[in-house]
Amino acid sequence: EKGDPKAMTMLGELYANAFGVPRDDAKAAAWYKRAADAGDREAMFELAMLRLAGRGGPVNREEAAKLLASSAKLGNPKATYNLGLMYLGGETLPQDVRRAAELFRVAADAGNPEAQYALATFYKEGTGVPKDAEKAARLLQAASMAGNIDAEVEYAIALFNGTGTAKNEAAAITLLRRAARQNNPIAQNRLARVLASGRGVPVDRVEALKWHTIAKTAGKGDPELDQALSTMSAEDKAKADAEVHKWFGTK
Repeated sequence: EKGDPKAMTMLGELYANAFGVPRDDAKAAAWYKRAADAGDREAMFELAMLRLAGRGGPVNREEAAKLLASSAKLGNPKATYNLGLMYLGGETLPQDVRRAAELFRVAADAGNPEAQYALATFYKEGTGVPKDAEKAARLLQAASMAGNIDAEVEYAIALFNGTGTAKNEAAAITLLRRAARQNNPIAQNRLARVLASGRGVPVDRVEALKWHTIAKTAGKGDPELDQALSTMSAEDKAKADAEVHKWFGTK
């Protein structure tokens, strides 16, 4: 009521996320709009996300792009990253991978893990920037340390193969185990492969079959592993099956 934009933004958060009040997207959008008009960069970002999702009003990608640009200009890393995604997608804004890379770099430098992962992918593939495996690995490491699971898996693979960083199979397997336990199918598949082959870790075909089966339920099949593990004894297969049931809580 006294015109504090931060308080307005917080009210928007409460209504958008049903924190202590019933969820009301229209009220959330209205409070975000007032705060955004008063210059609050967080409100600009949150209102942009509502406009993209069609919450509290119809989908409005053009307004969202303007809000993201304004928030990014005020130094909001999340807005900068999402504006980069819009330039990458080329639906609302003209597709410009170099501009997307620039925005990802700004957001990455500000510590945004999603931007770090996206920029790492750009360096890995040479999209909008020259290929640079070392820069990709450093960004993957930073995003991994900030909790980005996809980056954690990619960094583990880079460590395992020595791509852009010193080869370290033990550290890679530690990361794969952590990501596998967080239900990442790619990590589960890669962990199953190293356990089955004994590369960098003692062979454990029971655990390999466990993770292979779990990854398959998420659509990450692997015919080579099917073949490699097909000769296991009935007893070991039963052990792996019991571990799978324990994972899913079905027995």
